[in-house]
Amino acid sequence: MEAVLIKENIYWVGVLDWNLRDFHGYSTSLGGTYNAYLILDEKITLIDNVYAPFAEEMIERIKSVIDPSKIEVIISNHSEPDHSGSIHAVLKYAPNAKIYASGPSGVRSMMGTYHDIEVLPVKTNDIVNIGKRDLKFIQTPLVHWPDNMVTYSAYDKILFSNDMLGQHIASFERYDEDFAIEFLLSELRNYYANIVLPYGVQTQKALAIVKQLDIELIAPSHGIIWKKYIKEAIDLYDKMSKYEKENKAVVLYDSMWGSTEKMALEVAESFSNAGIKTLVRHVRKSPNSDLIVDLMDAKYIAVGSPTLNNGIMPSLASFLCYMKGLNPRKLNFFVFGSYGWSGQGTEIADKELEDMGYTRIIEPLRIQYSPKSEQINLMKENIAMALKEFATK
Repeated sequence: MEAVLIKENIYWVGVLDWNLRDFHGYSTSLGGTYNAYLILDEKITLIDNVYAPFAEEMIERIKSVIDPSKIEVIISNHSEPDHSGSIHAVLKYAPNAKIYASGPSGVRSMMGTYHDIEVLPVKTNDIVNIGKRDLKFIQTPLVHWPDNMVTYSAYDKILFSNDMLGQHIASFERYDEDFAIEFLLSELRNYYANIVLPYGVQTQKALAIVKQLDIELIAPSHGIIWKKYIKEAIDLYDKMSKYEKENKAVVLYDSMWGSTEKMALEVAESFSNAGIKTLVRHVRKSPNSDLIVDLMDAKYIAVGSPTLNNGIMPSLASFLCYMKGLNPRKLNFFVFGSYGWSGQGTEIADKELEDMGYTRIIEPLRIQYSPKSEQINLMKENIAMALKEFATK
């Protein structure tokens, strides 16, 4: 396991997790990386470390460059275990290394998680000199934990950006220039939607500072290093964190015997007939993390569920829970579904979306048993009228 030189005297010493398939409920079909960076200066510095099961792999990479006992400074940009889980493995070699984290939350989190360690607090604009380099800290709270911060080296024009601008991609290639930009921006969207989405306001504040820095490389804690497409990546982050919307609808549904599915396809056609770009998603056949990407820039959501055991389908309940946590903004909704006898599934889903703060376009649409053509036609007329009225508001 060898380190990768990314700039003079700066090495990537992270690890590749080829088997990562789920991260906080986020489906990661391409695996992932836990990035750590070693700086050779008068004081040998390690920026972040890796998830504990991969500690020895990281240590081997460090050993390919220097004796780990020479590490004097450890920067913890974020205390979550995928960023800091190998701290004891590093301290085994370098017990006197000074650890720095965002104060007070990063210090509290590091010491609360790893106990018998001492952590020194830093705040925005604080500097730790390690020789030729002054490492400057910028706190970025809630992008995506309260303790998040980034580290900037003006000497190298490198921003160690932590979770910001990260992606989940396992690859031996370390730079963006080795990939198609469309692929990278798609993975950047996936990561943002599933990790950072609730914190657009905080992301905007962080970007305002980052845009003022002279940057040649952005080295995140997950995924590839930005070099060629820095502007494109920052522009996309800017757009996503402003919750910019397209004239787009997402129709999400589950169905037991096909009746709600039939309704879903007709609902989708109603949106399309109104000139609205429309996506149709069967929630049992799509990961929650893909659905949230679809919704992130959508203006409308329509949710369809039959009534099951006096409730909604478990797949929809799971997604609505996932959606509530990530809190996509500025959505307009309605609910539809078939039922056999009790029929309260649509009301339950409607209440869930209302409680999330979204705007209802039309009252829940219910059809008992299998939809008849005249019922479908009436439903589509009502949707068309509601969308027309909504567009004029």
